[in-house]
Amino acid sequence: MSGRNVGVVIVAGGTGSRVGGQELKQLRWIAGKPMLLHSLQTFQAIPEVGMVVCVLPKQYAGDPPPWIFQCDVDRMLISVGGRTRAESVANGLEDLPSECTTVLIHDAARPFADTEMIGRVIAEAKRGHGAVAALPVVDTLKRVDHGGRIVETVARTGLWRAQTPQGFPRALIERAHRDAKRAGWHGEATDDAALCERLGIAVHVVRGSEKAMKVTEAGDFARAEALAPLREAPDA
Repeated sequence: MSGRNVGVVIVAGGTGSRVGGQELKQLRWIAGKPMLLHSLQTFQAIPEVGMVVCVLPKQYAGDPPPWIFQCDVDRMLISVGGRTRAESVANGLEDLPSECTTVLIHDAARPFADTEMIGRVIAEAKRGHGAVAALPVVDTLKRVDHGGRIVETVARTGLWRAQTPQGFPRALIERAHRDAKRAGWHGEATDDAALCERLGIAVHVVRGSEKAMKVTEAGDFARAEALAPLREAPDA
């Protein structure tokens, strides 16, 4: 590990059902390489990162695509995904070496998280609490009913859009997962910050990036391709 005490869990265990098609979205090519490989190589380029665990669905974990080895294989492990996102993260945490005392958790569906954004998350997490890359909400928000009728306008003051990576002292995030399992709501959390929040653990936001968009639906691939040439440029 040579003093590299940051571990990364890249969550790529989902089915990507909203994208459609036979191929998992995190394995589809975008901007010249598979989506997962973008994140894997970006995190391994950060000097503080000692290990990256890629959490894949069971059928891929045993026979991973060959392109995944286009990286520093000495700093990569493959873990098996669980039934929920939280289970997949917990599996990845278990496989990280003990030297990784700070942990970043990242969604493979965000292929363009840049090194500056990641660095801000690491720095904040090393202060002893959770850290989430996020962007302030700037649009007017409307709450609607099942028929599409607007019920109310939601005040956007203090609202942020959470992204990944999210970073934590390892002992803190492991406790959050452990306590959530004991309480019976582990699988309900949509991100790791939510686990900490529900347990009263402090989590701070740091500035995210518009380029770190999440590829969720089929049309997002075209938008991500358009962003790809700008991913190394600083945000305005």
